[in-house]
Amino acid sequence: MSGLSKGIRTIEIAVKWDPSPAGAPATDLDIVAATFPQSDPYGDPAYLVHFDSRSPDGTIHLNRDSQDGKGFGWDEVMTVELDRLDARYARVVAGVVIQQQGGHRTFVDVRSPGLRIREGYTVLAEDDFGGVLGASAATVAEFVRDASGAWVFHPGVHGFDGDPAAFAQNMGRARRS
Repeated sequence: MSGLSKGIRTIEIAVKWDPSPAGAPATDLDIVAATFPQSDPYGDPAYLVHFDSRSPDGTIHLNRDSQDGKGFGWDEVMTVELDRLDARYARVVAGVVIQQQGGHRTFVDVRSPGLRIREGYTVLAEDDFGGVLGASAATVAEFVRDASGAWVFHPGVHGFDGDPAAFAQNMGRARRS
């Protein structure tokens, strides 16, 4: 009956963290999504979606953006409408990056971070970034079209240490745990 599967359709990626202690610079985590074309699914992203942008067709957008973790519940939330994404795209990789104002920061410096990925009410993955404490960014999910065109979810948190711009350009390639 696998031919009847619609695959993953609409995903919500959410991140939360506690604010920095009084007097310390604010901690700012950002969700980033990169789309990759069928012609080069592991090359350069076709486009990126982050705090200052959205996808050209509106299928990937940031619903909530926090610069300090002072929200209630989930501080950053991104919606990815895979079922509406054009057929020319083969992969979507999502990541979380720590903004680096005020000095180099890694996940060990973030107070009580949390990640949740879900489709509707079904939680697909949860994490606390404990496996990548020395990283300044991490990929958190990969969505790939299968042979039938349905989207399949590949969970996993993989760390990256470096400049946020470099992470955005390399998040579909680099893997470090």
